[in-house]
Amino acid sequence: MSTPAIELKNISKTFGSIAANKGVNLTVYNGEILSLLGENGSGKTTLMNMISGIYFPDAGHIYIDGKEVVIRSPKDAFDHRIGMIHQHFKLVDIFTAAENIVLGLEEGGRFNIKEAENKVREISTRYGFDIDPTKKIYEMSVSEKQTVEIIKVLYRGANILILDEPTAVLTPQETKKLFAVLRKMKEDGKAIVIITHKLHEVLEISDRVSVLRKGEYIGTLETANTDESELTEMMVGKKISLNIDRSEPKDSVDRLEINNLDCITRDGVKILDNISFTVKSGEILGIAGIAGSGQKELLESIAGLQKVRNGEIIYHNPKTGSTDSLRDKTPMQIKELGVRLSFVPEDRLGMGLVGNMDIIDNMMLRSYRKGKSVFLNRKKPRSLADKIITDLEVVTPSANTPIRRLSGGNVQKVLVGREISAAPTVLMVAYPVRGLDINSSYLIYNLLNEQKEKGVAVIFVGEDLDVLIELCDRILVLSSGRVSGIVDGRTTDKSEIGLLMTKGEEGGEGNVEE
Repeated sequence: MSTPAIELKNISKTFGSIAANKGVNLTVYNGEILSLLGENGSGKTTLMNMISGIYFPDAGHIYIDGKEVVIRSPKDAFDHRIGMIHQHFKLVDIFTAAENIVLGLEEGGRFNIKEAENKVREISTRYGFDIDPTKKIYEMSVSEKQTVEIIKVLYRGANILILDEPTAVLTPQETKKLFAVLRKMKEDGKAIVIITHKLHEVLEISDRVSVLRKGEYIGTLETANTDESELTEMMVGKKISLNIDRSEPKDSVDRLEINNLDCITRDGVKILDNISFTVKSGEILGIAGIAGSGQKELLESIAGLQKVRNGEIIYHNPKTGSTDSLRDKTPMQIKELGVRLSFVPEDRLGMGLVGNMDIIDNMMLRSYRKGKSVFLNRKKPRSLADKIITDLEVVTPSANTPIRRLSGGNVQKVLVGREISAAPTVLMVAYPVRGLDINSSYLIYNLLNEQKEKGVAVIFVGEDLDVLIELCDRILVLSSGRVSGIVDGRTTDKSEIGLLMTKGEEGGEGNVEE
């Protein structure tokens, strides 16, 4: 084979006592797409951050086109024609696409924005991007912002491109467009590395796939000669089942009714517009939508955390047989009604847990008001904390470890475990597997299925459409704060959901079926 575009030999990096990478070897060739696969915390992003100049390796060597190089900063990386597109974009909202693309470039002579715009159009035409160089960033969709980031590194002459979780916030249609662009770059001789979790995308887009596990290099396979179960086993180190066992809902009755719900922000911007749907006991209702379509605000409205301007939230109480309005009640009043709305928020530490408190104290946050004495009883919370640590395989020195010392994935396990332990009648979870490795993700899906089989009404906000289709009985699609459709999880496909996700500007109710 030809000389590698980039080669890593025995790269190691530690942070304190944690070894993020241990003696990693990796090779990427010109004109290929390499997927870098691994569980969360396996060291994928750390490794790529060393190539792009954000971190400096403690040991090892980096070779570009066969010559050893030293990369101490992002500028060094650009000098070697390496560009990294990060998960969180680094753009100035009030600038145009072209202004962001040339920002920070030292070009001789007087700067000419028209020339820059023309060069952006040339790059767009060459690779099939769809972008207006004069459009402001704050007017752009997520995929347009990502396009600006990719063009920014191409503008600087990058031949080696690294994309960190590039499809995490894209619709299926946007993902398809991105993959078409990446294939054109590959044909143009670029070396492309994609960091990802999504096995089906690895198989679709890459030529080879390299796997990391716990900071170590496990191996590289030709994508054409592997499958999801082999890759999963390499990632996790053991065989695991990748099947979500979806049962048929039994004895379903209406548990929660949302009628004509409107919500506005403090600035007067409407974030939820005339939302109506019903959640039934013993079913999982999925909620899909492009990031920022109102998913978070919808769950917060039901949980009493978001002010509602219009509409009704009706709860059908299974214990008393009565119906109660949850509108304008505080979370505590909702709880006192006997309504157990368990809410796993998107912002784990901001809303769900207290970082400086240990796992036991975080268990007590749910129940401390019941204490009759000045001295709180830590016996029950301790046994609950120990049970969650064992059942969900939480990696922690002990139940007395402060939450902030745990990895994001382990924080999420503690939060989901605590909410499920409250024996809710309605369980709402927002992105419950974000930041979790594949093994832990399936553990959570199975927990949600167990709740469904106990007759709990489960509302699941997710971003992976494959999981939504496999896990949920029905899927409600939000677009720009409106319901654009409710589809059957057993008969829908990604294309139908993707179209509904982008439909909201037209304003219709879509093909809603109850």
